[in-house]
Amino acid sequence: MSNAILEFVHQVMSSPWLYAALFALAMLDGFFPIVPAETSVITAGVFAASGETNLALVMLVAAAGAFAGDHISYAIGYKSGGRLREKKAFRWARQALAERGGLVLVVARYIPGGRTATTITMGAVRHPLRSFSFFDTIAAGSWALYSGLIGYFGGMAVEGDPIKGLLLGLGIAVSITAVVELVRWVRKRRGSQSARRPLTRVAQAAEPDS
Repeated sequence: MSNAILEFVHQVMSSPWLYAALFALAMLDGFFPIVPAETSVITAGVFAASGETNLALVMLVAAAGAFAGDHISYAIGYKSGGRLREKKAFRWARQALAERGGLVLVVARYIPGGRTATTITMGAVRHPLRSFSFFDTIAAGSWALYSGLIGYFGGMAVEGDPIKGLLLGLGIAVSITAVVELVRWVRKRRGSQSARRPLTRVAQAAEPDS
């Protein structure tokens, strides 16, 4: 089974349509987040370690596709407007946007589910397109660089065994995502506790003396 999978992956990686497919997957991932764009870029990066793919081209088309997909997502939000603004994920994105401005777009690119919510919300609240494009260039470029290099170094670490290289690359990506989510959860929890303390003090001060 593993040999059949490896052969199939080799055929895909050697296809002349590989780079067009990477572009399409990265673009679709901008507004249809279940598409395995990151996995595809990591896989192409793994095979770049053995020279079967061009790492620079992999990262370039992935960044271009992500940039295009994010702008489609922005346009969806722009047209949808208020209909999306009260959903939970979009409320989070709107709050983060108010706190950090366009920089939240760069951060959200690495948060599962946060990417699409943020790009659509930025369209829905009419965030300036020039600012959106500027920060999205950083977000899409850094994501493509990160995904491609994780795959490449995974392939280098287990040279001659692309399946192990892919598993290593995916393991690293999942671990980084888990750390980001853990940090977010801890910060959110601390923020909630800090917000509750003043309210508790006010309530205690308001209590009549016995």
